[in-house]
Amino acid sequence: MTNHFRERLRAGERLVGTMVTLAAPEVAEILGQAGFDWLFLDGEHSPLDPLTLQRLMQAAGPSTPCVVRLAAGEEIHVKKALDSGAAGIIAPMVNSAAHAARVVRWARYAPHGSRGVGPGRAQGYGLRMVEYIAVAHEQTAVIVQAEHIEAVENMAEIVAVPGLDAVFVGPYDLSASLGRLGQVNHPEVTAAIGRVTEICRAAGMPLGIFGMSAEALRPWLGRGYTLVVAGVDAHLLGQTAQRLAMELKEQE
Repeated sequence: MTNHFRERLRAGERLVGTMVTLAAPEVAEILGQAGFDWLFLDGEHSPLDPLTLQRLMQAAGPSTPCVVRLAAGEEIHVKKALDSGAAGIIAPMVNSAAHAARVVRWARYAPHGSRGVGPGRAQGYGLRMVEYIAVAHEQTAVIVQAEHIEAVENMAEIVAVPGLDAVFVGPYDLSASLGRLGQVNHPEVTAAIGRVTEICRAAGMPLGIFGMSAEALRPWLGRGYTLVVAGVDAHLLGQTAQRLAMELKEQE
């Protein structure tokens, strides 16, 4: 396992990552060398399939933990991401303690859970099976997304699930569930996020959130959020290229 990501997460260390959506190993390789603590590989909203996700992890290298946001919070996606070598998983749209408990169970080998045993990349293709199984329970991070009003309403029960390592807030889907699509600063949305923040902090549960810039994330850092995702690879590329082109065209 890589870089003890889960240990650092549970210790409350600030972990700064960025989102990877492009199916180019070179992108993950570059971002892995850019100083980020981890990479958020988006298997939900990007076209990245399991094999491509594995290629991105290989490119990022052993010093950069990769955490996969699953296509859905289902067992098959948990197994494929972890067997490919992910340092952890982020399960989307987890709205109940029962669902959170299932995700945790699927991510842990017996006797802590029901994860299937197979010789994937994480296990050294079978060559390091025993060694991997011995440390997987302690080094695999399980994170759920709070991105629906139902999750907010059930947050006290969700954070009480044993083996859960962090809650990642999804403001945009949360705003949609409140009938305020995209209005992430609407009082109803901010109140819901505030409720999640309050419950998680009281329980000592690490909190995560996404922002397009350091400026957007700064208020959340002040509220105790330690797992942060800053920007998206495609947008970072496009924004930088656009700014460079404009600067040169405007220069006299």
